[in-house]
Amino acid sequence: MALRPVQVNIKALDDSAVGRFWAEALGWNAYRPGVTTYVGPAGGFVWPDPVAVGIDVVPVPEPKTTTKNRVHLDLATTSAAHQAELVARLKALGATPAHVGQGTVPWTVLADPEGNEFCVLEPREIYRDTGPIAAVVVDCADPRAMARFWGEAMDWTLHEVTGDHAVLRSAKGVGPYLEFLRRPGVKTVPDRVHLDLLPYPGDDKAAEVARLRALGATDLDLGQGDVSWTVLADPEGHEFCVLAPS
Repeated sequence: MALRPVQVNIKALDDSAVGRFWAEALGWNAYRPGVTTYVGPAGGFVWPDPVAVGIDVVPVPEPKTTTKNRVHLDLATTSAAHQAELVARLKALGATPAHVGQGTVPWTVLADPEGNEFCVLEPREIYRDTGPIAAVVVDCADPRAMARFWGEAMDWTLHEVTGDHAVLRSAKGVGPYLEFLRRPGVKTVPDRVHLDLLPYPGDDKAAEVARLRALGATDLDLGQGDVSWTVLADPEGHEFCVLAPS
């Protein structure tokens, strides 16, 4: 048994506007399959996408606080010119510069129209085949512990683990990476950004949730009420959801 990440969940006051921003940013399309705005590769709504990790923008009544998200996206570029063009285009779409203590670095830190931080990376060979999203990046205190938990939780392959950095990717070698970076500070508020995981067809969701609890996940009540998905937190408190197979 194992789970796969199928989408990055982003909370927004205006899910349609934020969905349009991310669709334009990634060169993807925004779809409206229900009450949320799903952003996925162009060519028609396909869920779950066999390669990409999509973005599901969920409407909520509360705005983002000033606290930095501990989960963010890194966007890939293919050249210095592409990086500069993408940054300029994102700013024209409503992104703003963000200052998270990065200092002088070769990547550019921005925030989407509702303040969710993300990075536009300089060209890196490792991300040449990821598509527009290079990585989903999680700030943490202990990358080794996160690698143990998430490596057991999902069917992705662990590529690297050190005291400062852990990297996983689909065993198929496609799509973005999932990276855990050692960062100072502790989690104080629920993130506006988290991962949604899905069991494979024929697998039992309840059994998967029980397995995650045995690995160290805890139940989380964010006011979700009676829903088909289960909200959990990993051992460092990062929220994530286990979706029900459709």
